[in-house]
Amino acid sequence: MKRVSGRLAGLSTLLPLLLTSCGTLSEMQVEESPQAVKQLACTKNIDGMVDGIVSQYIKKEKASGLAIGIIRNDGTSRTWGYGYTDAVKAHKIDGETLFALGSISKGVTGEVVAGLVDKGLLKWDDKLSDLLPKNTPLSDDAKNITLLQLATHTSGLPRQNMNKDMLQSFLKYLYTGDNFYNELDSDAVLNDLSSFKRPQTPEPQYSNLGYALLGYILKLKTGEDIQQLSYDFIFRSLKMGSTSFHGPTLKAYPYRAIGHAGDQPKFIRRGKVVPDWYFTNNMVAAANLYSNVDDLLKYLRAHITDSEPSELNSAIRVSEKIYFERNIEAANIAWVTDHKDNQVITYQVGYIGGYSSYIGFDKKHKNAVVVLQNSFNWSNYIGHDLLLKMAMADDYRGTCP
Repeated sequence: MKRVSGRLAGLSTLLPLLLTSCGTLSEMQVEESPQAVKQLACTKNIDGMVDGIVSQYIKKEKASGLAIGIIRNDGTSRTWGYGYTDAVKAHKIDGETLFALGSISKGVTGEVVAGLVDKGLLKWDDKLSDLLPKNTPLSDDAKNITLLQLATHTSGLPRQNMNKDMLQSFLKYLYTGDNFYNELDSDAVLNDLSSFKRPQTPEPQYSNLGYALLGYILKLKTGEDIQQLSYDFIFRSLKMGSTSFHGPTLKAYPYRAIGHAGDQPKFIRRGKVVPDWYFTNNMVAAANLYSNVDDLLKYLRAHITDSEPSELNSAIRVSEKIYFERNIEAANIAWVTDHKDNQVITYQVGYIGGYSSYIGFDKKHKNAVVVLQNSFNWSNYIGHDLLLKMAMADDYRGTCP
């Protein structure tokens, strides 16, 4: 028993470093490449740049497959596919291939919440003491957590609960790849709020627990699930017919990209198929979304243009606003913003099961990028790399041959 208890205690320290579900933890080591920027500026050869970055990435990370989409500032969009859905079905990946998106779900959920606030059904300064059932045991700090703090990851809530069941589930995951967030998906998500103490230093702290609470609150206050709310507010108007929080309902689901082990799970061989993760309750709004590059380009286009209905435009603008300033990972609503090389990039990343995903845009230059992988790899820099190089090419003031 002492050995097991010691192992669990050790895991409680390592868990934030090893966590494999969704989040902002990713490696964004973008390499400087003045020659590549000049070449793009002078030749407009985006294919060469994408192929060069991806071929290097696949070789380095041993990625199973990728789908990439780009919107350029002339309004055109392009997609690229690399590899196959898996070794058995071997469908070639393209812009229509379905992927699990993990935490990119949170961006959609945040914009749904912004729409409900705009309609007056919720308020950003609503507190948990008012949003949750009256008999919910809450510490004084938990009572004062606001809706906006949940949406911007500034509530102080941890990434996940850290009890014995969670740690045991995580230990099993390392060997099996099985979902270890089942407790957050249940209404037991409320259980740890009675002992919550807000950190002394207020700064963004990524929290799946916080977004599971948002999922709980949305159902409680509207009586509808996040799929219906997002369809009514976002998916229908953007014609995102291949996007759903209930992936198996999509026609393309049987042909989806199958998730593979990569950097995680630690004790499964890289490139081996791992189980999909499924949620049915509160974590649906935090991590259950499926989509493809084609649909996500429609979603990003709405973020770099003003062509959508005013209610959706309003929610998008609110979600993009910076609520906690810092140079790297400034906090928006679900989105984060980085300032690098005199450029500003707003983006989200997602990690779930055997998948990694990235969506991002550069508002100034009207460029956007989607990168979807059917491997779990922390290195998720392709989207950042492409956005930065496109921005620098757009700003290029040198001479061309």
